Amino acid sequence: MEIRAAGRVASLGAYAFAEVDAAAERLRASGVDVIDFGVGDPTDPTPSLVREAAKRAVDARARSGYPSYVGDPGFRAAAADWMARRFGVRLDPATEVTSTIGSKEGIFHFPLGLVDPGDLVLVPSPGYPPYSRGTRFAGGEPWFYPVRREDGFLPRLDAIPAEVARRARILWINYPNSPSGALAPASFLAEAAAWCRARGIVLASDEAYSEFHFGEERPRSALEQGKEGVISFFSLSKRSYMTGWRVGWAAGDPRIVALLRKVKTNIDSGTPTFVQDAAAAALADESHVEAMRTEVRARRDALCGALRGIGLPDCTPEATLYVWQRVPEGMSGVEFAKRLLDPAVALVTTPGEWISDPLADGTNPGAGHVRFALVPSLEDTNRAAARLKGMRLQGGR
Repeated sequence: MEIRAAGRVASLGAYAFAEVDAAAERLRASGVDVIDFGVGDPTDPTPSLVREAAKRAVDARARSGYPSYVGDPGFRAAAADWMARRFGVRLDPATEVTSTIGSKEGIFHFPLGLVDPGDLVLVPSPGYPPYSRGTRFAGGEPWFYPVRREDGFLPRLDAIPAEVARRARILWINYPNSPSGALAPASFLAEAAAWCRARGIVLASDEAYSEFHFGEERPRSALEQGKEGVISFFSLSKRSYMTGWRVGWAAGDPRIVALLRKVKTNIDSGTPTFVQDAAAAALADESHVEAMRTEVRARRDALCGALRGIGLPDCTPEATLYVWQRVPEGMSGVEFAKRLLDPAVALVTTPGEWISDPLADGTNPGAGHVRFALVPSLEDTNRAAARLKGMRLQGGR
């Protein structure tokens, strides 16, 4: 019998990070010593204080049954307390915070609560694929805006056509920005919140990288500009190296949070409660986060120094786990990524074209870049830096 895929699935291309994983596996299978900067999955262990909290919680929650659809009250309170300490944002855990199964799940499902067929969602390019794919699954259409170096990796809201804004239901922003590592100044967040409120557009802010910053300036939350019309998404995946635990939260305008809760109540049964207990313990501790920042900063400096050393432009990021590197003049991101896969170098990266979508004019803002995820150990990053020094490039830019 013929199995016909639904249109929403058939229209999807390959998921970029699955392609990166496949490239790394092919090299390993041939016996090559691969150093994988492709997918942003930390290789460091989850901190011991989190693991110990989980062990205690498994017994304490032995009779817990299904988790709450909207998150355990203790976890929601811990998230609200952390938001107050970190950003000065006061939230009611009962109505303004909901748990998510990591941020990816919440981001993907969020448009189901707001978007009807024919509606537009404003999505950054390059950007996190679930922004656009969740939009398409909800029946909406992504409208891609560029995130470019010359604009400080900020959207030019004044360049969004009025007819596009009239059809838009959501504007996605992501700061600290993946993949560029750029921070958003408070002035931009205020501008974005005001622009959205004036047009009846929900401002959805992905803040999963808020704790990976390397200078004196700390990333801000969109919720600092007020909760009306704003929802922010957070995750423990990067902050506390809990990628496999699948726990995060969304917070903001209670009307918007209620819509996401209604969607999720009909889709999933929530993150296990003992995992939420461990996440609450993680949120109560900042020492492990500072240690991680120090480690990632050292990796960043080693890698970026090596990239500058072979004639590439300085693309040292302010924040996040990523280096958004410009490649040699006249070379595409895909071509340079293939150069790095040479067995003598054997570095896996993500071509910029794979995590960017073409704009209405056909240009791709990710062209001419590769993304390095700073997840290998410092020892492996130093080995990668040594391999890069042996590369020979035709000039640079």
